[in-house]
Amino acid sequence: MTSRTTNRTNRTRSRILLIAVTALLVIAVGWVFAQAKSTRDDLGLLRVPWDGGPAYYAKFSAPAAAGWTDPSFFPIGVWFESVVEERDVRMDKEAGLNTYVELTANSNMGLIRANGMSAITSKPLAGSGSETVGWMIADEPDMFAGPGDGVWSGKYGGEGQVCLPDKPPCGYTAMRTLKDKLPKNDGRLHYANYGKGIAMWESDDEAKKFVNSYTDVMSTDVYWYTDTGICPEAENFIKLPPDRCPRAANYGMVVDRGRKLDALDGKRQPIYAFVELGWPGSNGLRAITGDELAGAVMNSLIHEARGVIYFNHSFAGPCPSQHVLREPCAQATRTAVTELNRRIRTLAPVLNTQSYVHTFAPGLDTMLKDLDGSSYVFAMPKAGVQPGRQTLKLPKALDSASSVEVLFENRTLPVKDGGFTDTFERENTYHVYKVTA
Repeated sequence: MTSRTTNRTNRTRSRILLIAVTALLVIAVGWVFAQAKSTRDDLGLLRVPWDGGPAYYAKFSAPAAAGWTDPSFFPIGVWFESVVEERDVRMDKEAGLNTYVELTANSNMGLIRANGMSAITSKPLAGSGSETVGWMIADEPDMFAGPGDGVWSGKYGGEGQVCLPDKPPCGYTAMRTLKDKLPKNDGRLHYANYGKGIAMWESDDEAKKFVNSYTDVMSTDVYWYTDTGICPEAENFIKLPPDRCPRAANYGMVVDRGRKLDALDGKRQPIYAFVELGWPGSNGLRAITGDELAGAVMNSLIHEARGVIYFNHSFAGPCPSQHVLREPCAQATRTAVTELNRRIRTLAPVLNTQSYVHTFAPGLDTMLKDLDGSSYVFAMPKAGVQPGRQTLKLPKALDSASSVEVLFENRTLPVKDGGFTDTFERENTYHVYKVTA
């Protein structure tokens, strides 16, 4: 065989080999896409606007080092506690808490750190270190000082004249002043809690400056179940009908309000839920029940809350305390919170994924998430909808499922005609469904 013939043969073999390799690559790429489709990485639906989940905290070295970027971590905090002995932190951990949002000055930060808990405080406390993942700027400045750049006296509500003079309001000044006093560029996030000011008293333009100008994480407290004046106030300011108040769905509405304001600057931060555990006002009629607090938290999560903070103080009723979850007289509340937190921890990897937009039923508040080949549907009645049976229509990508598992309830439901039916006994009843098609 001549060298010319040999070269031609080699070139032919090379072309054949190239064609074969190309074909294999095409098949492989097609298989990858088929696998991606089969595991429903994309349900073919729009996504709910996302602040980044655990990846958001990677921007801050302190929470990142404390494990906040772990998909199995979901912030579950308690408001203004004290930790002075081992029993304190042990009880809090057993209740499913992982974060202290403000602490008394005599708290033992070493105990908190040794037990793997996190803290967000309004100033560096003695012995503080890696457990402190953030700084709290203020609590309810939208209420005690109002929306404005007036002169702040340095006083808070109930301490005397807050703004000098009373008009214009000085809430923005208070936020700037307080934030400027905190340590800078130390890898910790900044947090503030707001109240009825941004929730209902103030216009979007007034409220958005509180939400968008100072914080990396925020929450809003409105005690729908236990504040006797909240429903008339809501009817007056936001035209909320009396038959839709108080409801678990109102807590989700507050999260929606925070997310709406937060989006106005084109950037997003995590919005946390804030739910009372006891009798937070001396003029209240009662404490919140276990079903109510569970419904309030779950509705907040359905409306995309990225964390939960419990108001752990009770100022009236049969069990006054600043440590509700540690009190024998509040054992029923502790039991309810402990089980709810266990469920949240179980669902954390799911909660830490971006949701899909889908209407399952017009009478339900719902959230759809997808993880590891299964989809998760969170559902409970909308405000104003009577409890009862509801049929949930699955998205097209899931309508081949034959049944759904009802998590935490030890039951399954059949899927028929692309949907399933379940009963919601109370306005605060929630169900979490796992769907594997």
